[in-house]
Parts: sequence; C-alpha cells; structure tokens
Amino acid sequence: MDLNVINDQGQQVASVSASDETFGRDYNEALVHQVVTAFQANARSGNRAQQTRAEVTASTHKPWRQKGTGRARSGRTSSPIWRGGGVTFPNKPNENFSHKVNRKMYRAGLATILSQLAREGKLKVVESLGIDSPKTKLLAGKLKSMGYGKVMIIADTVDDNLWLSSRNLPNVYVVEPHQADPWSLVKFGNVLITKAAVKQFEEMV
Repeated sequence: MDLNVINDQGQQVASVSASDETFGRDYNEALVHQVVTAFQANARSGNRAQQTRAEVTASTHKPWRQKGTGRARSGRTSSPIWRGGGVTFPNKPNENFSHKVNRKMYRAGLATILSQLAREGKLKVVESLGIDSPKTKLLAGKLKSMGYGKVMIIADTVDDNLWLSSRNLPNVYVVEPHQADPWSLVKFGNVLITKAAVKQFEEMV
C-alpha cells in the first residue's frame, strides 16, 4: 500500500510504501462498529443514579383510607406508579457498561479504519510536524496552508511545542501512535501522520 506524502502547502511530493496488514485491509463494518462502540462504552463513568421507593423523600402516611372512597387503594405516595415516586428498577452508580474486546480484534479494528481512510484519500503522510515555538497561531497557520481545518495528527513523538500549540484548537487532536483510538479516527476523518509514526503503527498491528 502506497501512502501519499505531502509538503507544507498540502501538495503531494512523494509516496511511501506501507504494510498492507496495517494500511491495506478490507473494510469490515461490523468490526469497526464493535470496537468504536466498545471504546465509547468503556469510557463511561457510570455516575447516574435514581432512587427507589425506599429512598424517595415522601410522607409515610396513607394518602386516604383503604375502603369507602371509591378510589383504588394506596399505601404510600412513594409508590412507583405515582408522580414523584421511586423507580422500580433504578440506575445505580455501580452499573457496569464495559465491553470486552480482545487486543487482536482492537488492533485489527484500528488497522481497518486506517486502511479505509487511506483508500478515501483522507490519510496523508508528512516528513515531520515540528513547531519552532509553542504558539497556537503557528500551528493553525501551518494546517491552514496544508488545507486542513479539522484533523487528527499522529506524530511519532509529541514535544511540548506541538502539544501546547494544539490544545486550544478544538478541531485538532494530537496524539502518538499508541494513544490513537478508533472513535477519534472516525470522528475527525482526516488524519495527518508522520513517516516515523507509520512505522510504529506497522510494529503495533
């Protein structure tokens, strides 16, 4: 699989050969859906909580007498069928949302997404992405000249200048290869990767 190498103006200047195992896989929609869903589920904090009828703050008195009123009998206003009452099967903070995905499957999912981005021309390679000083304006101007507005940058090493320059750009996400995740790859769509990072991905997958 040949990946396009671009310069600072976004023009293709060369191509680099990459492993078909990492950047030339067939698209597997079911696999991509599974790894993306699992990643999002495993990121959930599980902090939602609801109250049972025993936990709701309500009067313990019987709303009306048992017989003779013509209405249905009722014991407490905390009943789940009452407005403001407890929940029959409440959500609790200890709820487990995690999905198990094998390491081999997770890496195959990453490679599948990278391969599809490469086929669609949304994955481009650069020699390096060095920034002289930690200024957001410098990185924003460089990406604009390359034709990128929303992009995920995968660099072999992320130094302080690159990290500090990117953190105030809401549509730019900078990571190293071992930090790349399937959800971000799908979300950002456009990927800018350094030559050295390509080799690291081939070693990972």
